[in-house]
Amino acid sequence: MKVFLSADIEGTAGIAHWDEAERTHPDYQEFRDLMTAEVLAACEGARAAGATEILVKDAHDSGRNLRLDRLPDYVRILRGWSGHPDGMMFGLDAGFAAAIYTGYHAKAGSEANPLAHTTNLRISRLVLNGEVASEFTINALCAARYGVPSVFLSGDAEICADAEALVSGIKTVPTLEGFGRAALSISPARACDAIREGVETALSSAPFKQIPPLAGPFEVVVEFVNPTDAWRASWYPGAAAHGAKAIAFKADEFFEIQRALRFLTV
Repeated sequence: MKVFLSADIEGTAGIAHWDEAERTHPDYQEFRDLMTAEVLAACEGARAAGATEILVKDAHDSGRNLRLDRLPDYVRILRGWSGHPDGMMFGLDAGFAAAIYTGYHAKAGSEANPLAHTTNLRISRLVLNGEVASEFTINALCAARYGVPSVFLSGDAEICADAEALVSGIKTVPTLEGFGRAALSISPARACDAIREGVETALSSAPFKQIPPLAGPFEVVVEFVNPTDAWRASWYPGAAAHGAKAIAFKADEFFEIQRALRFLTV
């Protein structure tokens, strides 16, 4: 059984400030370790459930965060950014049995995590077919393009609830809850135990059915903090102004939405 793991950091247990997620700040090293520990726990859970191969996409910021020497020999690690529209899911294909996610976070416009955002801090909201979307929304639908179910997610309480609403039957582990600029978190040790157990449980329930509907047409609206970003993005082929600070793009195929986001959000 091949498993794909997309790893982020802003939903890691204990995190509460951008200093802890930015590699140029001294606080980052501690949370890099905690991110790695959660990924390792997920890998151990997957292995216990029968995974023979796990591909980990380091999917935060530079794509170069995980402590590689702490990962087991049955894992492959995809680091950096290829530029492919699959982004945080790059490396996934139809040969994988399931996708799992660690360290995920609430969407832009939310107050459920002090580090809530979608893609970057220049975006105030991302709306897909009338619903405010998270990075998980886009990534789970990317997995659905390949026919790969999304079976497990860990992260803040809101992204867990959003994942459960989007993907019927997904197993989640809430790690923290935001209150303004504060975060109430479970301990890292408890998070790792819950992730290990949760992944094993999720992957032991094959055949999997956790694939969200993927039927077009699609419309994505990117709302920016700054109107100059919207003006620049409006020059993407097929994009149109959608008010002073937003652009809209329509497509019949979800990959075209992903392709557009690849260029509209940079």
